[in-house]
Amino acid sequence: MSYSHSHFIKKRMPQRGVTLVELLVVLAILAFISAIVVVNVLPERDRAAVRKAKIDINVIESALDQYRLDMMTYPSTEEGLDALTTAPSGSPRAAQFRPGGYLRGGAPLDPWDAPYQYRYPGEHGVVDIYSYGADGKPGGEGLNADIGNWNEDNQ
Repeated sequence: MSYSHSHFIKKRMPQRGVTLVELLVVLAILAFISAIVVVNVLPERDRAAVRKAKIDINVIESALDQYRLDMMTYPSTEEGLDALTTAPSGSPRAAQFRPGGYLRGGAPLDPWDAPYQYRYPGEHGVVDIYSYGADGKPGGEGLNADIGNWNEDNQ
């Protein structure tokens, strides 16, 4: 039995690749899924930032109350929240200042990387602690609204 040279050459199998239409369909599906994720995740991020600000304000308010118990008064507006981390110089009760201060790691920044505002005496209560919100400006609505310890829903 003799075999010809062509008998040993393997026949090529047709190769199946990804067509442009299939690639476009996959990309469209991925874009659709991404859009759904973005629409559902971004608003939650904004709500989480507001919740974090409210929690921070409650923590700062508790630290101020502890400061007042030790020092017999709240820090002045000029001393600000830095008074919770640094012992006051020249105060007759400086020895009563809690070692390490009243806030671990210093006064926190709000979720938009701005310092929290502090006022004593306050306009809304004994002390006012607040963030200007996402826009960093007084007033505003929605995400840009001020968040303070006087807000009823600050729990």
